[in-house]
Amino acid sequence: MPDISRKMPENNGKITGDYEELPGNNGQSSGTCGEMPGSPGETPVTDCRTNPAAEQSARPKSALIAMSGGVDSSVAAYIMKRDGYYCEGTTMRLYRNEDIGLGSFRTCCSQKDIEDAGEVAFRLDIPYEVLDLTVDFKKHIIDKFIRVYEAGGTPNPCIDCNRYMKFDMLLKVAEERGLSYVVTGHYARIQYDCERGLYLLRKAADPGKDQSYVLYMLGQEQLARIKFPLGDIPKDETRRIAAEQGFVNAEKHDSQDICFVPDGDYVGFMEQYTGKTYPAGDFTDRDGNIVGHHRGAVHYTIGQRKGIGISFNEPVYVTAKDMAKNTVSLGPENELYKRGLVAEDVNWILPPDKSAIEVTARTRYRQVEKKGTAYPLPGNRLKLIFDEPQRAITVGQAVVLYDGDVVLGGGTISGTVDGI
Repeated sequence: MPDISRKMPENNGKITGDYEELPGNNGQSSGTCGEMPGSPGETPVTDCRTNPAAEQSARPKSALIAMSGGVDSSVAAYIMKRDGYYCEGTTMRLYRNEDIGLGSFRTCCSQKDIEDAGEVAFRLDIPYEVLDLTVDFKKHIIDKFIRVYEAGGTPNPCIDCNRYMKFDMLLKVAEERGLSYVVTGHYARIQYDCERGLYLLRKAADPGKDQSYVLYMLGQEQLARIKFPLGDIPKDETRRIAAEQGFVNAEKHDSQDICFVPDGDYVGFMEQYTGKTYPAGDFTDRDGNIVGHHRGAVHYTIGQRKGIGISFNEPVYVTAKDMAKNTVSLGPENELYKRGLVAEDVNWILPPDKSAIEVTARTRYRQVEKKGTAYPLPGNRLKLIFDEPQRAITVGQAVVLYDGDVVLGGGTISGTVDGI
């Protein structure tokens, strides 16, 4: 591996220059037990504090910090160093703004974010680098994003980024450098249940910031090597710590949008990125009758009401899409409700021990969980039947299953179930 030593700044302590960029493909290959409190009314989880796998690494108390340039990852780095860990900071360069038609300061993962991360690393006096993963990001994230939209789904690129970039690429880099852990600023908690011999992924203590939904794809080997220092603290405490430490990003706004489509115009992005133009087509009713014309089926998502561009005597919603025919079906709101779903590419953090499991589930990031019964299926699939029909279940989105505040697993929605 090339030398990762941070380039020392010569500009009054501010890091503004270029950082060493390590090509992504060069660095790839990839105790005691105590009762840990859960949410009110839940049975406590027995937790083993020691981590034998990490203790066997070259540096048992060491961490690679994924630094996005935001306040959360910066405070995560501070906490790890405060707690006595040897830390190395890294920012993943996932794309170059000019390649996707963006200015330098409009989105996360920009050059400005790299500069902010570098400045925080300098303040913490830890080595820092930029890891060039642009080729991998295009392959695993951007290309899939476009492919899923063109197939009629609604992708969740943040989940894919966690899976393929943060917790695949960076774990390999950490292992090659003899570092025990990869650390991020996610709001979630990892605990080891020594009675079951398994790591648990649990919701954050701050329910308003919980990010467990986008972490369901983590496996046992990964959970053993990851730390989330912010899982037990509220966001206002994170900002307080950042301000106390004089971090340049203490008041930086949280990123809300897809990093490479910050203005939300995903079709405009796809057309600019691919050079394609998506053709107009027909709106139809439930019987297949043409009731109007649309701008192209990729512009619409299940459950959409605004932006349809035609008026009816009653509210209508996008209820289905046929990408082969380039048609979009419209109907009343009651046609959006389904009894269940089928998911593929399922990851079980806690493997099921029976054929039917009572769960709560989310089919969107900020959705309130709904009760249902999950049925594991062959081929890493599952069927989920809700106790009550759910609105606008969307192919391409993630379904995540919970038992209280513990994530059981999840997968990608591939279809819906109408009646039982």
